[in-house]
Formats: sequence, C-alpha cells, structure tokens
Amino acid sequence: MFDTSSMNIAASGLTANQLWLNVISNNIANANTTRTPQGGPYRREIVNFAPASQSASFQNVLGATMATGDGGVQVTSITQDTSPLKSVYDPSSPDAVNGYVQMPNVDIATEMVDMVTASRAYEANATAFDAAKQMDVDALSIGK
Repeated sequence: MFDTSSMNIAASGLTANQLWLNVISNNIANANTTRTPQGGPYRREIVNFAPASQSASFQNVLGATMATGDGGVQVTSITQDTSPLKSVYDPSSPDAVNGYVQMPNVDIATEMVDMVTASRAYEANATAFDAAKQMDVDALSIGK
C-alpha cells in the first residue's frame, strides 16, 4: 500500500487555493458595486487559512504530520475586510449622499498580487501532487 499523505496534503492546498482564487475573482467583479442586498457598498472578502491539524506551533504541526500523515491546509473562514470604504465625489449617482458615494474597499492592485500568489501556490501544490504520483508509479515499476 502506498503512502498517500503527500498527495492528500497537496490536494488540500489545491482546494484551498482554488477557493482563494474564487474569492479574489468575486472581489474584482464587485470592485464598483455600491449597493448590495445587505445594504451599502460591497466589502472585500478575505480567506483565512490554518493547518489542517489543530496543533499550535510549527514544530507540533510538523511532528504530528510526520507521525500520522495528516496535514495540509484548511480554510477556516471567509471574512469581510473592515478597512475603511472609499469616498468618491459623484453627485450624479443615485447612491450619493451630499455628493459623495461610498465605494468598496477593493484595491485592484492588491487583488492582482493576491491572484498571482494564489496561482503560484496552486501550481506548487499541483507540482507536488504530480511528483508524489510519479514516485508511486516509479515504486510500482521497481517491482516488475
């Protein structure tokens, strides 16, 4: 039987990074949304990650992962960014109050940096998964 813990860890990273990319895409899509169903402008969403094991320190997480094969990452929550909203002078907008419109706190440059980071992390996890899979295939060929 093969040790699939490395593939499971990489798969958890793939799943988490895919969700992060989806949240980033949603943030970019709503960068100009001044009215949401909840009322007010859209607020940027942030994905919060944690180790899949519940140990507190890196040493404990590493030790537990090596002992049990459990590991990886999990998304603990998606929260709204509480940074201040932007005010833009646009008296023609139906959402204007005293000529100013409250705009979302989405910064496209920040979202693009996050998107590149999430994409690179996704690629790294895909590469790790493929390497683990190839090691299993190579191990099978040794027995021939």
